[in-house]
Amino acid sequence: MISVNLMELCPMSDNEFLCAIIVARYQGKWIFVRGKDEETWELPGGTRKSGESINDAASRELFEETGAKKYSLTPISISSVNIDGIQSYGLLFYSEIIELGDLPDSEIEEVKLFDCLPEKLTYPTIHNILFKKALEF
Repeated sequence: MISVNLMELCPMSDNEFLCAIIVARYQGKWIFVRGKDEETWELPGGTRKSGESINDAASRELFEETGAKKYSLTPISISSVNIDGIQSYGLLFYSEIIELGDLPDSEIEEVKLFDCLPEKLTYPTIHNILFKKALEF
């Protein structure tokens, strides 16, 4: 069972965050990524490395998963996700991408622009809530 709660931004230590998730726009469209050997879409983002700030993790993940070279990155909410009794925190960011470069060699197979939330999502319960929060932002 998965439950997702969004919280207002508040001071938290970087090591309390498991991951950074980025809702990003480029040329008026929403960016979603598809991993290699996957058929579903997800928001760019990923796990924070040990010793890495959550802001640096967001920047790294945005570049690694989309090829973004120039962009703004604004934290908008803290997400609390509970999967089968295990709780973790993520920081949700909004990004306006100005320039995309080549996709670096990573786990991402494809980057695609959408007018709205795509139907085939890797984590529909989570992505629906995060995407809605970004739209409100």
